[in-house]
Amino acid sequence: MYKSGLVDLEVVLAIARRQSFRAAATELDMSTTAVSNAVAALEARMGVRLFHRSTRSVSLTESGARFVAQIEPAVFTIQAAISLTTGQDLAPTGTLRINSSLGAALMIFQPILAEYIRRHPGMVVDISTEGKMVDIIAEGFDAGLRTSSKVPLDMIRVPINSEVPVAIVGSAEYLSTHPKPRVPEDLAKHSCIRARLPSGVHSPWELLQNGESFKVDVHGPLVLDTPQLMLQAVNEGMGLAQLPLWYLKDGLKDGSLITVLDTWASPAPGLALYYSGHRHIPPGLRALIKVIQEHHTPEALR
Repeated sequence: MYKSGLVDLEVVLAIARRQSFRAAATELDMSTTAVSNAVAALEARMGVRLFHRSTRSVSLTESGARFVAQIEPAVFTIQAAISLTTGQDLAPTGTLRINSSLGAALMIFQPILAEYIRRHPGMVVDISTEGKMVDIIAEGFDAGLRTSSKVPLDMIRVPINSEVPVAIVGSAEYLSTHPKPRVPEDLAKHSCIRARLPSGVHSPWELLQNGESFKVDVHGPLVLDTPQLMLQAVNEGMGLAQLPLWYLKDGLKDGSLITVLDTWASPAPGLALYYSGHRHIPPGLRALIKVIQEHHTPEALR
């Protein structure tokens, strides 16, 4: 059960973040009824309405928005003082909602998420995966997880790794019947499995020449939208694909996969967690940031 001397105020802040009484209740490990009663009691004492409520939405009233803007930094300061005085961080509880691409979510399961959940058994990590970028604030997420180059400029980013090594790969079966490409121009003679971006555009392959990156339009019978499907197609001997090395470790180890054009390999931008700097950072998110910073090394997630 959630316990604090700031219950009513933290309830208001949670509802304002989530735009939902039920989501706030989940975050605070309270019942929805308890959350509703806390708001009703506070509104009665103050003599103002803090939230517009309907069956479909919850939003701050004008008075509520002013109230939240005033109390948010104060509540954060009090929480920090409690942690400092007791000599320890308050154990985070509740739900941490993250929006991510599927590939990025898979890449942080080990060691970051596994370590986070081990340390903080009171937390629930709720990850929503989709290819398209979303407004994490409008959609009620605490944070987003994407490649660094895609993080909105008005967000605070927490680097997870500096880059993601990428390789062009084919199955041993495919390359036993097709000559290995020696230079990028040889890709025109191969069946290449292409990626489709969330915008619907086919993604060209990124390569390096004399330290400078350039793009190559490749061709083939398959266009897929997830690395997992692309890897499956490679394993079935359907052609070459450009994929993060992270997905290829097992196949490269047992010899079923072979990389080509290694000297032309161009790494992808590293991953980053990001969040709004205009809001109080929930304890659960602060705890995740701490785990990420502990694991942020040049070799992280390779």
